[in-house]
Amino acid sequence: MQDNWWKINSEIRVDTPFLAVYEDRIQSNIERLIESVNGETQNLRPHIKTHKIGEILDLFKTYNINKIKCATIAEAELSAIHEISDVLLAYQPVGVKKERWISLIQKYPNTAFSTIVDNFESAKALNEIAEKNNLKLTVYLDLNTGMNRTGFSTSENWSALIIAIIHLKNLHFTGIHIYDGHLKGDLDERIAAASNAFFSINEKIKEVEQNLDYKLKIVAGGSNTFPFYSSEKNVESSPGTFVFWDSNYQIHLPEQNFEPALVIVGTLISKPTSTTFCIDIGYKAVASESPIDKRLLILNDENLIPTAHSEEHLIIENRGKNEYAIGDTIYAEPYHVCPTCALYDSVQVVNAAHEICDQWQVVARSRKINI
Repeated sequence: MQDNWWKINSEIRVDTPFLAVYEDRIQSNIERLIESVNGETQNLRPHIKTHKIGEILDLFKTYNINKIKCATIAEAELSAIHEISDVLLAYQPVGVKKERWISLIQKYPNTAFSTIVDNFESAKALNEIAEKNNLKLTVYLDLNTGMNRTGFSTSENWSALIIAIIHLKNLHFTGIHIYDGHLKGDLDERIAAASNAFFSINEKIKEVEQNLDYKLKIVAGGSNTFPFYSSEKNVESSPGTFVFWDSNYQIHLPEQNFEPALVIVGTLISKPTSTTFCIDIGYKAVASESPIDKRLLILNDENLIPTAHSEEHLIIENRGKNEYAIGDTIYAEPYHVCPTCALYDSVQVVNAAHEICDQWQVVARSRKINI
């Protein structure tokens, strides 16, 4: 890996903390993603929850990636604004979200929207609101293969639920959605677990298709199981973190050759003792759901170890011999990039010359854009 790839050469005039994203590395990661599916971009439906940025959606289109997956109405609307042709909301619309979903479809007629359901009552409710608005909504059945977060259990008769949904006149049943983020372990363990679950699902899908006059689509997986689903011909894979990558996946998914493309830039603001100093990357600047040793990695020096954290402050112990002064710039890689990105209104774009060349808004960090 290139030494000091993260260092910004130009004088930094942006107040810290801020996020820097590295344009050449983002492009390289997209290219590696496409190589993983042997150039078959129709088999990609990347999740945009990691970045929530319109310029990256535009970049997807230049690589002929025209389908995405998302988790919020705002992410879906951002995708439509940037003329992504096929948008899957992988979050069952319940309550007010049903009305917002209808409004979104009506406002952006040139985008093909779809969503998921995991029970008949929710499907029926969507059918009713679709009928009231003279629409036909496209839905996938969300299957639970063991994560136990959402989805209809694969141990139950889910093919019967499909038949029931198909009979709802204002819904178009299009396929199956699977997210198996619970699968951990080394590459062989993840592939074996995903393969075992998928084999039985795929066999039942073939049975269901015999009663239909069309093929069902399958949208499956995230980063953990991407190596398996990317090898399946009739599956749309949905990784998202590949765009920026993070230290968590560098450690736990070493087989995936993506490069870190985002860092948090901070400033050393105080030196309370001879071996400790404080930087301005607090809770509000990095995802902090994990223990302190799994929140960020200081890139400047492997001997700089986080020891205490609060809202606006991070205490670092200097266990090495390098000297640091108040005002020094500190670069850190987040352990979990997705919620880290959502903490910022914008990111600073760094070019191949290591200079800040642009600023992108993280538009869909908002819960609402227009709808």
